[in-house]
Amino acid sequence: MLFGPRFQQSEFETSGARINYREGGEGPPLLLIHGYPQSHVMWHAVAPLLCDHFHLICPDLRGYGDSSKPPGLSDHSNYSKRAMALDLVELMHSLGYSEFYVAGHDRGARVAHRMALDHPTAVLKACVMDIAPTHHMFSHTDQAFATGYYHWFFLIQPDGLPERMIGADPEYFISEKLRRWAAPDAVYDPAAVAEYLRCFSDPATIHASCEDYRAAASIDMRHDEADMEIKLEQPLLVLWGSEGFVSRTYDVLEVWRERAKSVQGCALKSGHFLPEEAPHEVAQELLKFFR
Repeated sequence: MLFGPRFQQSEFETSGARINYREGGEGPPLLLIHGYPQSHVMWHAVAPLLCDHFHLICPDLRGYGDSSKPPGLSDHSNYSKRAMALDLVELMHSLGYSEFYVAGHDRGARVAHRMALDHPTAVLKACVMDIAPTHHMFSHTDQAFATGYYHWFFLIQPDGLPERMIGADPEYFISEKLRRWAAPDAVYDPAAVAEYLRCFSDPATIHASCEDYRAAASIDMRHDEADMEIKLEQPLLVLWGSEGFVSRTYDVLEVWRERAKSVQGCALKSGHFLPEEAPHEVAQELLKFFR
C-alpha cells in the first residue's frame, strides 16, 4: 500500500481549483509538491521516512492527479506558477498553517520558487529538486537544452497538437519520460507507475499539463522578469541528480545564488526523479535542512 495507514486523503476547494491531497505525520508542517508527469504519489517512498518528524501535506497540483483540471485560458494564467502556488498556500491556511516548510521536485520546485517569492512570510524554508530557474533555462537555451528538454518546446505548441499526439498513446509517452530522465538502474514502484498512467489516460490531465508548460513559456516568464532583482530571503536547499541533465549542464548552486541569498545543496546519486530513485538520501537531506 502506497504511503501506508498513517496518511489520509482529502480534498479542498481553493479560490481557483479543487485540490486533492494526502496528509499524515506529526510535527511542523512540510508541504511536498510533485513534478511532471506524476502526482503526489511520487512521495510514497519519502513520506514514511519523514512522518515521525513533520506533518506532511502532499497535494496534486491543479491539473494533475485527482485535482480539478480547469480548461486553460487564452493567456494560460490559470496554470501559472503563481496560481498553482496560491492554491497550495490556501490549502495550508485551511489546515491552520500560516507558516510552513516547502519542498518541490521538477514542476513542483518551480511552484515552490514562485511561492517563496509571492508569499515570503508563509514560506520559512524551501527546497527545490533537480531544476535551474525557469527564466535562466529559457534564456540560456542551446541545442543541448532543446534536445534534452525537447518536451518543453513540444508541450507549448498550440491548437491541441501535443494533446492529440500524447492522447494517441499516453502509456508510451509516460513510460518513455520515466525511463529517459532516470538513471539507467532506476526502479519504480509498479503501483506508482499505474497511478501516473491512470491519470494521464484522462484527456483533461494531458491538456492541463500542456497548459502548465505553456504558462511557463509565457506568463511565468513575465512574472520572473518583473521580480528578477528580488532574491529569496528564505534559506534554500538545492538538490539534484548526479546522473541527470541539470548536473551536466549547470553550475547549479551558482545559478541559484543569483536568485536567493542563502543557498546550500548537493548532488545525489540519481537521475532526475530523486524522490523515487533516492528516497532515503532525499529524506536525510530534508531532515537535516528543515529540522
